[in-house]
Amino acid sequence: MEERKKKRIAILGSTGSIGTQTLDVVRRHPDRYEVYAICAHRSVDLLIEQARAFHPEVVCIADESLYSTLRDALQDMPVKVWSGADAIAQMVTMPSIDVVVAAMVGYAGLRPTIEAIKAGKTIALANKETLVVAGEIICRLALEHHTPILPVDSEHSAIFQSLVGEDKNEIEKILLTASGGPFRTFTLDQMRSVTASDALKHPNWDMGAKITIDSASMMNKGFEVIEAKWLFGVPVEKIQVLVHPQSIVHSAVQFTDGAIKAQLGAPDMRLPIQYALSFPERLAADFPRADLFSLGSLTFEKPDLERFPNLRLAYEAMQRGGNMPCVLNAANEVVNLAFRQGRCGFLQMSDIISTTMAKADFIGKPTYEDYVATDAVARQIAEELI
Repeated sequence: MEERKKKRIAILGSTGSIGTQTLDVVRRHPDRYEVYAICAHRSVDLLIEQARAFHPEVVCIADESLYSTLRDALQDMPVKVWSGADAIAQMVTMPSIDVVVAAMVGYAGLRPTIEAIKAGKTIALANKETLVVAGEIICRLALEHHTPILPVDSEHSAIFQSLVGEDKNEIEKILLTASGGPFRTFTLDQMRSVTASDALKHPNWDMGAKITIDSASMMNKGFEVIEAKWLFGVPVEKIQVLVHPQSIVHSAVQFTDGAIKAQLGAPDMRLPIQYALSFPERLAADFPRADLFSLGSLTFEKPDLERFPNLRLAYEAMQRGGNMPCVLNAANEVVNLAFRQGRCGFLQMSDIISTTMAKADFIGKPTYEDYVATDAVARQIAEELI
């Protein structure tokens, strides 16, 4: 009977930064959680290792060319081995699954998250692009299917935690904090010559390559503004970004009486992951503590939109609405990869995103099919501009 009480978890993107830290949380609480399904894009060796450690029912690889490698390596285990995007979308609807941790990177996470919502699974959401691209559809489906969406991003988890018990109180402002990334103090001239290896040296957080680059360009923060708008029902005009280099205040909420509630903690993603899985409980953990005495001071700065225009572009995309955030995301995924491959410069990324937004057709009330088409067209425009 005790086994039945465990939450059965599916992890989309189990080999990435959030996925591996989710597995660490599960490992610490074997009496509460069971890994039922895991999937990865291409990291087949780590996926095999995870399957052997956690014994899930289903293991899925998105890249179908790696299916036979995965199947052969796990042939001695009683596990279902699947591959491809259709299989991932099917996996999240399995009746035994209670929680889907949506940690796939990029646009690829949209379809399985939609299927999981339709299946009524609790969503622990770490994939920003799902709400950036199709926030209106996601929120409508979540209401329709009575599906809870619990934020995993440290900033949105902080806002969520600050709002617990405040259901009837109006939000005056959301204060979304940003570390400022590795180039916070760089001039524009200095930023012209930075490389991907420079950008991947984040001062506070250990994240995957794509998100770390987005953090360096502040597109990550722009995405989080859009995400916060959908998660908390607040217009973008009421979401203010604060650069907070210490990454101790993860975000805050200001109410109409002027009071501000914030969530503080050490920069460790396992804390918001565990809170999303355990909500409304708080489970004991030996994660690092924030020592305010040794920190001495916490500082806050206004973001510089001249040096970091991606944040401005994200606000513009959200204010225009429709399919424009989808265009923003598609163009960013293309230039982010191009920058990591050395095919475009750091500052050039913003120019290409801006031009793509100007060239792409605007759709005011997009359907899911419109998002799919917009994503493809915007990627093509951005690729041609590189």
